[in-house]
Amino acid sequence: MAIWPVIFIRQEYAGRYTAKYDNHEHIHLQQQKEMLLIFFYLWYGIEFLIHYAKYRSRMQAYRNISFEREAYANQGNANYLNERCLWSYIKYL
Repeated sequence: MAIWPVIFIRQEYAGRYTAKYDNHEHIHLQQQKEMLLIFFYLWYGIEFLIHYAKYRSRMQAYRNISFEREAYANQGNANYLNERCLWSYIKYL
């Protein structure tokens, strides 16, 4: 979990934390910077509630949040943050 400026890793996942997951969390840190942190969490929460009402599943709601869709789609690209345009998560709405 990324909460600006720190990435938190649960101890049971520490052994499985790879560069791919690190990249995923750094994408979230960039999203948080772009949205001045508080707006990131407001938008994240609103999107979650909308998707939860639609899917009635926490996991489906989570996976359909635009921030998560961007991070999952690009976590394998180590150069993504260097190539990424401002507000790129909008493409994933």
